[in-house]
Amino acid sequence: MPALPWTRPHPAPAHAPAFVMASRFEVHSLRDVPRFLLKSLAAWRQVTTAPGAYGASLDARPFERTFYTLSAWRDRDALYAYARAEPHRGIMKDLRSTMRASTFTFWETTTDDLPLTWDEARRRLAEQAARDAAGGAVPGRG
Repeated sequence: MPALPWTRPHPAPAHAPAFVMASRFEVHSLRDVPRFLLKSLAAWRQVTTAPGAYGASLDARPFERTFYTLSAWRDRDALYAYARAEPHRGIMKDLRSTMRASTFTFWETTTDDLPLTWDEARRRLAEQAARDAAGGAVPGRG
């Protein structure tokens, strides 16, 4: 399945700060993939109307049991408000038992750098995963 293209839910002002999150989720088995995919599409629909969302993309790799997200927000508060809102909040709770591993990384950029690239996101996720494996995880930093 190809990545869903970068979607711009709300216009981003020029030269403004943007808060970025990239994530990587791996489910336990191929049996978990359809459920995770359906739930992630519901969260995707939510992000398209979330206040403060400047852009987002989803890359599903079902045969690898892996899903990536990449999003840019007005600020950290806008991202966290989205994560706490339904349906996202319930989805994450509901899918917890299917998760094998997950990695999150965060950084700041400007709206001039949007849309973001998957190459940059995957590089940062790999660096974060290495820090997490070494025991150097710092919540909210990436």
